[in-house]
Amino acid sequence: MVYNSQIMKKATSTIKKSKAKSSAASALMLDSQLCFALYSASLTMTKVYKPWLTQNGLTYPQYVTLLALWEQDGLTVGELGEKLFLDSGTLTPLLKRMQAAGLVERERSSEDERVVRITLTAKGSALYDAAADINAAIACSTGCNPGERRSLTQNLQQLRASLAADS
Repeated sequence: MVYNSQIMKKATSTIKKSKAKSSAASALMLDSQLCFALYSASLTMTKVYKPWLTQNGLTYPQYVTLLALWEQDGLTVGELGEKLFLDSGTLTPLLKRMQAAGLVERERSSEDERVVRITLTAKGSALYDAAADINAAIACSTGCNPGERRSLTQNLQQLRASLAADS
């Protein structure tokens, strides 16, 4: 059978366009999006933390704030914001609630009143042991072995650094 060359060209063009549209369409599917995978994993991770944190009277933002302060107590609001990737407008109300709950103290610097230093109270420090239990429970929930969790964490930290460098 001999095909007309114009028909062949049109068919080839249609097939290429169809493949390009199909590729673009699959690239725009929700489950193909890295941003959605990160977003939905973050939401799910926070849900897994919730019962453990509620049992200790904490929210997730309070928990990560405590993690930072257990690592290095006496950080300024600015230093804490850098560690947690939070601006002072978000962090200040969080710290006020944590102070009201007796977890931290906020103290203005005598040298510069604009600088506020955050220190753990005895109650905030005492939650450290509970955090070890929370960490172990969450580690089990991931279904990953320690090496996989470490690798995943490092990959996400590198992704965060790359994205920050581009913004």
